[in-house]
Amino acid sequence: MRQCILLLITSMLPLVLPAQTAEIYERPRQSEPSHTFDVLHYRIDLTFEGENRAFQGETSITLRSLSDQLEALTLHAETYEVQEVRSVDQGVLAFEHQDGTLKIELPEEMGYNDTTTLTVYYGTSRFEVNPEEYGMGANYPLGLGFFDANEEHPFLFNAYSFPNGARHWFPGYDHPQDRATHETIITTLADHKVLANGLLESVTQNGNGTVTYHWSQKQAHPTYLYNFVSGPYSIIEDEYDGMSVNYWVYPKDEDKALRSFHRTPEVLAFFEEYYGVEYPWDKYDQICVPGIGGGAEATTATLIGASTLHDEKAEKDFPSHWLVAHEAAHHWWGDFVSYRDWTQTWISESFATFSEYLYSAHLYGPAEGALNLHNKRSTYLNEVKNSYQRPIIFDRWIYPNQNFDRHTYQKGALVLHMLRDYLGEDQFRRVLRHFLTKHAYQPVDDHDFLKSIWEVTGQNMDWFFAQWLYKAGHPVLEIDHSWEGQEVVLKVRQVQDTSTGVPIFRMPVKIAITSSGETQLHTVWLQESDHTYRFLAKEKPQMVRFDPDHTLLKEWTFPKSVEELIFQARHDNTLGRRWAVAELAASADQTSVKNFLEDRLTKDQNWAVRREALRSLAQGQQGIPAYCELALEDAHSQVRTTAIQMLGALKQSALSSTFIQSFEQDDSYLVQAAAIRALGELKEAQYRSILETAAQEPSPRDILARAAEWALEQID
Repeated sequence: MRQCILLLITSMLPLVLPAQTAEIYERPRQSEPSHTFDVLHYRIDLTFEGENRAFQGETSITLRSLSDQLEALTLHAETYEVQEVRSVDQGVLAFEHQDGTLKIELPEEMGYNDTTTLTVYYGTSRFEVNPEEYGMGANYPLGLGFFDANEEHPFLFNAYSFPNGARHWFPGYDHPQDRATHETIITTLADHKVLANGLLESVTQNGNGTVTYHWSQKQAHPTYLYNFVSGPYSIIEDEYDGMSVNYWVYPKDEDKALRSFHRTPEVLAFFEEYYGVEYPWDKYDQICVPGIGGGAEATTATLIGASTLHDEKAEKDFPSHWLVAHEAAHHWWGDFVSYRDWTQTWISESFATFSEYLYSAHLYGPAEGALNLHNKRSTYLNEVKNSYQRPIIFDRWIYPNQNFDRHTYQKGALVLHMLRDYLGEDQFRRVLRHFLTKHAYQPVDDHDFLKSIWEVTGQNMDWFFAQWLYKAGHPVLEIDHSWEGQEVVLKVRQVQDTSTGVPIFRMPVKIAITSSGETQLHTVWLQESDHTYRFLAKEKPQMVRFDPDHTLLKEWTFPKSVEELIFQARHDNTLGRRWAVAELAASADQTSVKNFLEDRLTKDQNWAVRREALRSLAQGQQGIPAYCELALEDAHSQVRTTAIQMLGALKQSALSSTFIQSFEQDDSYLVQAAAIRALGELKEAQYRSILETAAQEPSPRDILARAAEWALEQID
């Protein structure tokens, strides 16, 4: 739903549970609420009065009774004043509106499956919501967001229905379990265009300085996906397989639109093929809005934070394809199938985050795909170490947003990756297709997905879900190996703290043993706290790898000799080489190791390995400037950025010319920002002028301005 750029954070320290873990288990248990009616259709008609945040609305709700004797019903309705409720055939109805609920007395009892239509008239002279009262950030525009014109964007306003914002702009049953079709009719300023879910039915110029847009969403979906945006937008038209695919941007940003969104048709085609299900909606729009840093899915009308737009220079460091992929994936995961309750947020966010990885590997190849997963692993582990750990499927929360964290996003994606590895690619994709097809346009839960696995593969995966989705944590492993009497002896201990409910994990793991340049692959079951495995090996192996494809979500230590590490750093896959180079940091004072790392710094084919070689060489402190000078010639901006950061940490005035040159000449905003911060580390007033210049430079997410502001603070 809401995403941010993830930095590569390596975390291999022993697991220590923070105090916050206990606190999250003190939250109240939640469950799917019962309800006595099913909403079939909303007709939402809102008239806005320009920039004063006022609106007048009427919402007609068509519903059917799930009770034999339905005498009253209760809707979610907050922030505005309800003025009147009418029945389509019974006139004015009695109602009570307080504490965020609207209780309506029906004129006569409804029987099971009876239908009726009620219209609620409501409005407010000024829309105001405190999002913190609903568990959101202080600046989150819950319900409706109004944005005054500034140099970044024109005046505009839009709906933010996630997670429980729909009730703030129309009355309804605002829970993800209930899906309904709807019409969105918005009367707004005459120079505005309006985007909403579904297809555009009509545009009416009213002759009084206003225009009315009428959109219709013909396939049912949950209220948290309802959306509209009103503003003076430019629309960049595209198409996929005859379907409208449009990109809505501020007029000043027209030249950036295609750079950010041009892969959208390719993304949709990739997911159609991978999931085995055609894109299930009538069109797809993406629209840039202020107030969010990433994206927020809304069926057929995704909200995208305007900060994703970027110039050509930023493409290398701030591409948009991952965000386009994540939000597009939601049109299958979270929209096409939604969840019965907020405890099931993995159905949308875990699958969408996993889909980011899928598309990354498709676009850039398996090495970059593996690094994408590594980043997700590091991000999840960072939350574990600094905040808490919990099961992915978790029924303790006060606000729905508390279930949208790194466990739902990154850990969930890694668990799906492990499931795919266990089932096999073909079977896994058959399961996805079966699940999506069987539960099309329905709310689902984990049991539905388990059943799809069973029906497609015959596999009982209760054991997998029990440890990876229903319990917290991950394996923390201590691994050792030796060669004894023509056998490789591999000892594996699970040392995670199980006192808090973290299990001893049971999983198949591959072991790769390389001798004389040939590799034998074995599969063992990790299932005990302490186990020894033995493998025939007639000669001492050159390399022994545990989980060689880095599929298992784990923390681990695996001591190896310098000779083994050097061999692995030459011959393993990208993550294996990177790990081996990092392990060599402890021996970087040895001449042979130093020489080898210098070779890897300039010759390894992958930037992440080259960057790790630089970090390992820097362990001894001596020679850092020389190594960094080499790294500053690297083709990849991440390597150059790390080099500048290391030089900045030395706080040597003699390096100032290097920092200034990098700021003035490098073609990466990341490198430039690092150079500005490095100048700040010198704490010398003579650089004030260049820092003030940097503070005025436009850049993605204002990284140059923020770096310059920090640097100026250091010299004040």
